[in-house]
Amino acid sequence: MSKWWRAVATTAGGQRLSEANSRRSYFTIQAIPREVTGSRVSSRDRAQGRIPAVVFSQNYVQSKPNDPTSIVAASSVSRKFLLTTERKQIKTIIDSIDLPFFYSTTFPLQIRAGSGSSTLLESGKVLPIKIHRDEETGKILNLVFVWAEDGTKLKVDVPVVFKGEQECPGLKKGGYLNKIRPTLKFLCPAEHIPQKIEVDISQLDVEDKVSLHDIDVHPMCKLLSKNEAVPVCKIKATIVES
Repeated sequence: MSKWWRAVATTAGGQRLSEANSRRSYFTIQAIPREVTGSRVSSRDRAQGRIPAVVFSQNYVQSKPNDPTSIVAASSVSRKFLLTTERKQIKTIIDSIDLPFFYSTTFPLQIRAGSGSSTLLESGKVLPIKIHRDEETGKILNLVFVWAEDGTKLKVDVPVVFKGEQECPGLKKGGYLNKIRPTLKFLCPAEHIPQKIEVDISQLDVEDKVSLHDIDVHPMCKLLSKNEAVPVCKIKATIVES
């Protein structure tokens, strides 16, 4: 018989929430306005160690009460800024936080009048939603952020992290972990975005699984799935070749 185990978001409360907030506030992304656009200007910025970026407002709502996947933009794009950021700082942030969690982490953003200027034009909290890279070199070409002020509802792909593999009875018996859902999509108020979902498999036996309805997050976060019985992971028996 399968057992059902709870998975906990790392920002669910207490110490974990404090640690996440501390980590998020440590990096304040610095940017300056980008008045001129175009491939030549962008190439020049990249050659000078900067990365073109854009930030805009986006707020989502669930249009059909009984359909968690019916998410639409509540308003048109607004509060849009074309920016340049420093490549060294962005690289430091990604290296420190790890790329899968970059898209589920909010950061303070400060837009200053110019490089080295003390004049603050705009500030707020943002969520990265896309990185454009060069297909051959992997270098970052552009960044896309959305404003993530408290109360704003955003769609977020939250990485799933599995723990307890060394203690897992099913794995000790020779089974293997089938990671079915590496990320989970939520509609979250910006202030309650979980950086990751931890799934504890330390007590799972062969054929045991964790399903979407076992995921425990802040009550204001809505899982965007019509079928919450879908498994996130399962301990499968190892197939022995004859």
